[in-house]
Amino acid sequence: MPVEKTYVEQRDGGYWVAGTRVSLDSLVYAFRRGASPETIRRSFPVLTLEEVYGAIAFYLAHEPEVDAYLEESEREFETQTKEINARTRSTKPELLERLESARRDHEATRQ
Repeated sequence: MPVEKTYVEQRDGGYWVAGTRVSLDSLVYAFRRGASPETIRRSFPVLTLEEVYGAIAFYLAHEPEVDAYLEESEREFETQTKEINARTRSTKPELLERLESARRDHEATRQ
């Protein structure tokens, strides 16, 4: 009887390519942008092409639940970013102003 190989595992609140530190998120976003499995493999040399195909197959078989997870992760990231920005504005307004000034200067030199 053939042994079924597991390509994706859930741990630490996320999805990961089994036995690696590569998040499924990374592969899914590349796949959604139209990257081929071979191109994705080149971006993640620690993975085999089989693992990339296996992770994509897992995503396609569990698309609604993985998409919901990704949407929730994006919402959490945005919430945390807003909280950090609010704290920075209230506790370090001079730092924020210097960063904004540097960003404006950089953009002005690019035009």
